[in-house]
Amino acid sequence: MKVNNYRSKQLFRFFIFFLLCSLLLSITFAVTLGPVKISPVTVWEITLSHIPFLGEYIDADWSKTQERIIWDIRLARVLLGAVVGAGLSVVGVVIQALVRNSLADPYILGISSGSSVAATLVILFGAFSFFGQYALSLGAFLGAALSMILVYMLAQAGGRIQTTRLLLAGVAVSFIMSAVTNFIVTMAPKESGIREAMFWMMGSLAGAKWEYLTIPAVVIMVGSGYLFLYSRSLNALLMGEETAATLGINIDSFRKILVIITSLITGTVVAVSGSIGFIGLVVPHLARLLVGSDHKRVLPVSILIGMILVIWSDVFARLVLAPQELPIGVVTAICGGPFFIWLLRRSSYSFGGNNK
Repeated sequence: MKVNNYRSKQLFRFFIFFLLCSLLLSITFAVTLGPVKISPVTVWEITLSHIPFLGEYIDADWSKTQERIIWDIRLARVLLGAVVGAGLSVVGVVIQALVRNSLADPYILGISSGSSVAATLVILFGAFSFFGQYALSLGAFLGAALSMILVYMLAQAGGRIQTTRLLLAGVAVSFIMSAVTNFIVTMAPKESGIREAMFWMMGSLAGAKWEYLTIPAVVIMVGSGYLFLYSRSLNALLMGEETAATLGINIDSFRKILVIITSLITGTVVAVSGSIGFIGLVVPHLARLLVGSDHKRVLPVSILIGMILVIWSDVFARLVLAPQELPIGVVTAICGGPFFIWLLRRSSYSFGGNNK
């Protein structure tokens, strides 16, 4: 038994190392791809030159144009894609455990729809203009927060949050917010604004900036750290509320914390990228298929796979119809849909990763 556990841990560590190397290679080559081809060596030279104390040891043998393309445009966009992929994957894992539903994803609580309402108001009517260049991001976050509060209030019964009420409240709020968004779009004064709003609603990293990375990255790191520490509690949730309660878990308190964490992560991610579907739905299933249902393994694997998938989805979105771009949500749906159908057709796969 000890030998098998040791081999299992070693295999898992090797798999994590493989994913980390794949992520590093994905970031490198994603930055090199575009209308202007730049070598991976130049990418790393420019990147390292912006790191304190390292930059003075690197000879600047690249042009100002190359530096601007790499540092100001492509690298910020690729790293934002990695952050978004990590956030959506983490939330997908948690929500599927929270509601014990294999079809749950980050948008089932209606948070994305709340963001869309605020974002369309900003894009089409100039709402929240007092936020300046951050109007879209902060407006979308405020919309997500208000939607979260509404779902939270509707889900409570007798001072407690019930899983079924949480799920139904999220679906109801999502439908209402989607209807409001559609109404706002139909009332738009300019046709160009409608296209921009629709593009944002389907997800896009085109507006990536370095200042957009900090808040989502910090929120995701703190939230993921907490979830990793309480991975056993997440495992217990999959076995049912009664089982989790007998293991000494305060179900109501833990569920409230999970709702807050998932809402914060989803709100900050949607605020900078728009609505990107299927990542939070497919990635947790893929992780369970590879490493089982233990959340101590599922969480880090989901984060890394999600980062890689969003990076390459964005590369495909910006190159396949260049110089035009596809919404990244279209790419993830086209790729994620067939994979999920294949997953459902596998007779050996069941929710939780058990082969039954």
